[in-house]
Amino acid sequence: MKIGELAERTGLAASRIRFYEGIGLLKAERQPNGYRTYSPQAVLVLDLITTAQQAGFSLDEIRMLLPLDMAQWQHGSLIEALRGKVQEIEALETRLAQSKAHIVALLAEIEAKPEAMDCTTNAKRVLSRLRSGELKAPALATADVKVLRKTKQRGPARRG
Repeated sequence: MKIGELAERTGLAASRIRFYEGIGLLKAERQPNGYRTYSPQAVLVLDLITTAQQAGFSLDEIRMLLPLDMAQWQHGSLIEALRGKVQEIEALETRLAQSKAHIVALLAEIEAKPEAMDCTTNAKRVLSRLRSGELKAPALATADVKVLRKTKQRGPARRG
């Protein structure tokens, strides 16, 4: 099928389809007149790319997950990558909750400014309390740090 039909069937712009082809996520054949033609499998590939992006996978991660031949899916690798993404999201949720708690505590401390104190003096007071340990920023849980480090060291899941 030509790019216009593929765009219509997937709801993606032709420019996005060409982009995915340009970065190696999609294959097209060139006709003698220069037109691109795509196999019927291209619809599935583009749907998978869109779904994976919506789930939080980067294009590099998707590239590593998508087999060159759609009949060659590696079930174990796919399951491992999905579980890894769930762990990353859980670690991020924890970090976000801790960041929120820190900001809420900081906000409360700033809002507790004594009536006669100017903002500069209050900022020094709050910073002093932070430095002295009276106000503690929430720390990442050890398990979350391990997940984040493992993710960064491991990189994207490998194609099987």
